[in-house]
Amino acid sequence: MEYREIIQRSIDYIEDNLKVEISVGELAEQAGFSLFHYYRLFQSAVGVPVMQYILHRRLLHAIYAIRCGSTGIDAALAYGFDTYAGFYKAFRREFGCTPSHFLKSGRAKRPYRWKLAKEETRMISRKKIAEILKHWNLENETVFDIYYENTGEKNDRAFYIGDAYVLKRTANLDELLNHNALSKSLKRAGLCTAVPVAAVDGREYIRDGDVYFYLTTRLPGRQMAVGELYAEDGGIKAQLIGEMIGKLHLALNEIDLCVNDVNIYDTVKSWALPKAKEALGLSDAFCRTYLNDFGALYDKLPRQIIHRDPNPGNMICADGKWGFIDFELSERNVRICDPCYAATAILSESFAENAGKLEKWLELYKNIIRGYDSAARLTAEESKAIPYILLANQLICTAWFTEQEKYAELYETNRKMTQWLAEHFDALCLEA
Repeated sequence: MEYREIIQRSIDYIEDNLKVEISVGELAEQAGFSLFHYYRLFQSAVGVPVMQYILHRRLLHAIYAIRCGSTGIDAALAYGFDTYAGFYKAFRREFGCTPSHFLKSGRAKRPYRWKLAKEETRMISRKKIAEILKHWNLENETVFDIYYENTGEKNDRAFYIGDAYVLKRTANLDELLNHNALSKSLKRAGLCTAVPVAAVDGREYIRDGDVYFYLTTRLPGRQMAVGELYAEDGGIKAQLIGEMIGKLHLALNEIDLCVNDVNIYDTVKSWALPKAKEALGLSDAFCRTYLNDFGALYDKLPRQIIHRDPNPGNMICADGKWGFIDFELSERNVRICDPCYAATAILSESFAENAGKLEKWLELYKNIIRGYDSAARLTAEESKAIPYILLANQLICTAWFTEQEKYAELYETNRKMTQWLAEHFDALCLEA
């Protein structure tokens, strides 16, 4: 049996026994390894020592129990802590904030079962981060976890380093090189972007096993908050988002860089729509008409390098200035994918089956498109294709979430909102 399968059995056993005492000796014996060998195998597979992993899982389950109505002391005792004070100290040390702050920020999600085969990155300890930061002489800087402001989800691939830097990791070297090349080019064009910081030896990234680490500057300011868009001046802010994306596209269009070339129509036709159709309850007639009309427009749509993930969390605003972060997913695609993606990202992070709020979102969506058009003039074909691209983006998201156990809540949200978009497709069409 391959050793990762053996460690997965340990992980499953841990998950089922978090409320009772678990010894590493017991786990090693079950796995059939010596204690020393088991320690090494577990950390190699998961990324952190076994006892730290057990502590992390107990803390996640305890805080979720508190979110669901348990008292702090009851949750602490249930998951192996002798006192609430002990739980509190362990929680602050592990997550860098108090349990109450964690709860208020919406981060206490139902813990998903860790599956080695499905995790894109391993967990990482603070000790390992300090070792990596030595390459930049930053090993004594404070390390903070990053949480997406609009969803409360933890960013498993990045960490704030002090106030000035962000450390990122990826197993995909092409994505890393994408980000570094695009961000430097955009910086030269006068845009605010998070550019790479060279290590002491001049390298822009450090390889550690099968993972690459790279350091970027941290843009001053804050992420755009989705909640603000539903305020009285939300329409103006939505228009600014569109304008920002349009100006970004003008700059990206001047960059000659080799990136992945993606055909969103083929992706929807061959994978996303067939995979999501049943879950969404879409009729054969709707799917046939959608694909026929979309296909008739697709080849006429302008293509270029796009950001690919321009959600509000990747837009930073400060003192009247704005900038974009995270160009790892950038690709060559239909350019209106970006403003459409921004609109569906806002809907995903604020979706509620509330007629008034959904009507407000329709206004925000159309203001994003107006803002984009003011900076990067839309063609007649693009104006007609926007509803098709909007739904295409969402079909791809929904199909992807069907394969991600850890995002069960997000899948359900995206499934419902995709159904709503399909049912109100005519309302997505722009006025001639």
